[in-house]
Amino acid sequence: MIDNIEHRVKKLRDELNQHNYNYYVLDKPTISDYDFDLKLKELEKLEAEYPEFSDSNSPTKRVGGEITKNFNTVVHKNRMYSLDNSYSKEDILDWEKRIEKNLGSEEVEFVCELKYDGASINLSYENGILQRAVTRGDGYQGDDVTANIKTIRSIPLVLKGNLIDDFEIRGEVILPLDGFKKMNMERIEAGEDPYMNPRNTASGSLKLQDSAEVAKRPLDCLLYQVVAAKNPNKTHFEALEMAQKLGFKIPTTLKICSTIDDVFSFIDHWDTRRFDLPYETDGVVIKVNSLAQQDELGYTAKSPRWAIAYKYKAEQVSTILKEITYQVGRTGAITPVANLEPVQLAGTVVKRASLHNADQIEKLDVRIGDTVFVEKGGEIIPKIVGVDLSKRPKDSEPTKYITHCPDCDTELVRAEGDAKHFCPNEYGCPTQITGRIQHFISRKAMNIDGLGSETVELLFKEGLIHNYADLYELKEEQIVPLERMAEKSAKNIIEGIKKSKEVPFEKVLFALGIRFVGETVAKKLAKYFKSIDNLLQASFEELISVDEIGDIIAKSIINFSVNPINIELIDRLKLYGVQMEVTAESQIGKTAILQGKTFVVSGVFAHFERNDLKKSIEDNGGKVASSISKKTDYVVAGDNMGPSKRTKAEDLGIPIISETDYLKMIG
Repeated sequence: MIDNIEHRVKKLRDELNQHNYNYYVLDKPTISDYDFDLKLKELEKLEAEYPEFSDSNSPTKRVGGEITKNFNTVVHKNRMYSLDNSYSKEDILDWEKRIEKNLGSEEVEFVCELKYDGASINLSYENGILQRAVTRGDGYQGDDVTANIKTIRSIPLVLKGNLIDDFEIRGEVILPLDGFKKMNMERIEAGEDPYMNPRNTASGSLKLQDSAEVAKRPLDCLLYQVVAAKNPNKTHFEALEMAQKLGFKIPTTLKICSTIDDVFSFIDHWDTRRFDLPYETDGVVIKVNSLAQQDELGYTAKSPRWAIAYKYKAEQVSTILKEITYQVGRTGAITPVANLEPVQLAGTVVKRASLHNADQIEKLDVRIGDTVFVEKGGEIIPKIVGVDLSKRPKDSEPTKYITHCPDCDTELVRAEGDAKHFCPNEYGCPTQITGRIQHFISRKAMNIDGLGSETVELLFKEGLIHNYADLYELKEEQIVPLERMAEKSAKNIIEGIKKSKEVPFEKVLFALGIRFVGETVAKKLAKYFKSIDNLLQASFEELISVDEIGDIIAKSIINFSVNPINIELIDRLKLYGVQMEVTAESQIGKTAILQGKTFVVSGVFAHFERNDLKKSIEDNGGKVASSISKKTDYVVAGDNMGPSKRTKAEDLGIPIISETDYLKMIG
């Protein structure tokens, strides 16, 4: 009897999974909705009566019901890079030249895909079963939204085969236009405000606490990249074909292009036809097809060198410029902001737009009362791109840029060659003070849970903090009486601050907000100097001797180190237990054997995964470069080494060593 029940449960699951695939992926249903619902109800009944046969990836879980109060932050196993954007065909040609420079005479094939307008997601599978779904977040870490993702019927919970070991697959969660219109009709009929656009609605859906509510929304997911340590495919296109066989929804619009002219034909083809698609798209993504060549090309600090996004011309509208106000950044930089007559643009209501700096205002001759043209730069940040002079009021006056800080009334300064004006009142200007604290607590820096920008401003306003070191003296009883605060909120803030003492030195260094010291620079400086004391005592010559540290960064660090206020803050942070040096634990397995040596890695290796080999070089004090030059000391060559790199190394007389040679080198 039990065996029969188990067999029936398995049979129903298999049938329902196949019907889901037929309907939501192939768009070819082979069963009526009524019959599907009957099978689903039978399975629900059996799972309730025989809980020993329950399965977290059963088709019955598609209807949701799981409540998620807090979405846990998860570090991505493989970083989710952003794409370089291009707005002209000249940009694409420049990108092609950079590829040719890196790959030499190798033939390059491209794959063109439409750029989907939704919310990026990373899906992890083990043994053919969905394990976790994580939002892109900041690229390094995102939110675990697995319960909500399981309600999207085009995402397989169990794969149709075993063509690849554990892997990740990335895609875009979208809201098809018909589904979006239907949702808005229902909201209007219920007397509720309609949603503004499909992209924001799709993104917001992933963070709803009740997965049953997510299940009611007609979300879809288009997949575009397979990430695996051992990918059995040789090309990106083959990897997506494999993913399709496993049950993933891969768009049928992607195309292999042999030449850059083929790429331009694809771009031109979809420039107008994209409006006939059932979902929103705002451009084309062009990728190098060969996975080996992708490995050869590698990444910059922000994006893959083997891919680029071509963005179609942004939507443009005209409206009235009502007022120009000025914002102060955490570094004191002044940014003029255009306050506009509200206008619909790319699915959102735009009330403000960037004017960048004084030079831009002068160049455009923008004035109060002007009818201005507004578009979204990269479809994200609205900006003014022109003025309709035919509609300019007769009493119009040229815009005079402010001379004093709008927050503290300090006279502004502008260094020669600098586009922006600055407020020099670094430690007295309220916005600069709160801006530095907000940077300090941010996710990429100290990542203090429970503490947000508004809370920082509230704590500053109430006189409880005046700098980031003050955070470590806060007490629960000081926070509880504040507006919108409760005992639990106060406790979470104190716990988050306490936990931040475990944040590694490289992130602390970034958090300090030294001008021009971003994430990547902070890592290099932490690795080289090992402690804040070593860094702040370094001479200009020592600083510029560090890889990629130039005059501007070196001068900024020295200016920071001679300011007694900064030294006092750092002394306090040390006293509170914040990590101001590289810990012994983090140095385990690291040496200086390769100090001063530059390596280029090329090919496929037996002992190392490619990224592990690069990490090993860095852990032993070496530097990894993406391309061969006279400064290269060694090329570590594996199977299928790029022929152009081998030729260049031989021409320059650079030693080509094997993986075994490298292992001997590091002992």
